[in-house]
Amino acid sequence: MKQPSEMSEREYFARIGQRPGVFVGRTSFHALTAFLIGYDQHAIRHGGSGLAGWHEWLVARRDRDCSHAWPGQVLHIALPDGWDSVAELSDVDEQQAIAVLFQLLDEFAAERELLEKACMGQPTETRPRR
Repeated sequence: MKQPSEMSEREYFARIGQRPGVFVGRTSFHALTAFLIGYDQHAIRHGGSGLAGWHEWLVARRDRDCSHAWPGQVLHIALPDGWDSVAELSDVDEQQAIAVLFQLLDEFAAERELLEKACMGQPTETRPRR
């Protein structure tokens, strides 16, 4: 099994999404967004890109902006009919929000990997060549 330092960002997010309780204790949307904000700040502090562009990507994905930070943008996508309180999501809404959060993170990380490869002049094809 790969160590976190050996993983791509996409692999790391997938690992968190598979067993979020290992990373945050009691699994909740709020705890996971707090963890990811910490991840972002640590990466930036140490010269990484963190989640740079994530909020803008979510706004573009949703095709609409609002006053919410990125966790609110994720909730708008995951729960288009709205929610009462981010701190008190129903169990069903909580599970939906977490599932969509990791689906969106995977899509964001995949697009960023392709963009980075294209900028570096590497082939962006994901299928094995024959």
